[in-house]
Amino acid sequence: MEDHLGAAGIRFERNGVIGWCIIDRPEAKNALTPAMYFAIKRAVYLVNRDPDLRALIITGTGDVFSAGGDLGGRTSDGDEPVPDVGPDILPFLAIRDSRAPVVTAVNGICQAGGLLVAMVSDICVASERAVFRAPELLRGIVDATYAAVLPAHVGIAVARDLLLSARRFDAEEAIRLGVITRVVPHEQLKDAAIQAVGEILRTGPIARMHVKRMLNDRYGLIDYQTMFGSLTESAEPREGMQSFMEKRAPNWVPEQFAGDIAGR
Repeated sequence: MEDHLGAAGIRFERNGVIGWCIIDRPEAKNALTPAMYFAIKRAVYLVNRDPDLRALIITGTGDVFSAGGDLGGRTSDGDEPVPDVGPDILPFLAIRDSRAPVVTAVNGICQAGGLLVAMVSDICVASERAVFRAPELLRGIVDATYAAVLPAHVGIAVARDLLLSARRFDAEEAIRLGVITRVVPHEQLKDAAIQAVGEILRTGPIARMHVKRMLNDRYGLIDYQTMFGSLTESAEPREGMQSFMEKRAPNWVPEQFAGDIAGR
């Protein structure tokens, strides 16, 4: 049985008490359009409302989990209307606060919004082939969710390193730093995600809800007002996105280093 989530490039499937939210837009490296972000949020609400479902697993297709948000802000045939681009379309708080367990099965490239989905889920199980990155500052984007979430996972010093350098890191380093908690052989990823769901579902749901609330209090303020204000008021995001499309360095990069960043 399938449930339509209101966006092309993402689908929902049922397997017993588990709902699977599958990011399936390979032609764009599973980049998330606004409708797809909102579809993930819908999937979280679905598993929390449907009495036949008890948990959600989010995964990707091929060798990509998600490359993050689609910088072009595109729409596709089959997309249903979503709220104006802003905090209301984002799924991160819905995932973090979900009473039903949310597990991510990271099958490959995982960056930007895709990495945030993985980090705010209850358990992230990653393939040994997974590669991670928080590239927002390369595009001039102030990401309020990363500023709140990443230091809580890895500490201030490591958060500075990963956010300010925007460098890539592999699954081995991700687990060593505490960005994620489980890495498995690629061919065992699906079974490992199901196992993680089963482990969570053995715990008392009311007690689990209270523990999650106390854990979530450890995150800092998510300043979406500054984040979305900068997207409309600052020239940097527009230049960052344009330079990305044109495969060149943004105009703020000194010429000495422009060759290292062009086309990233």
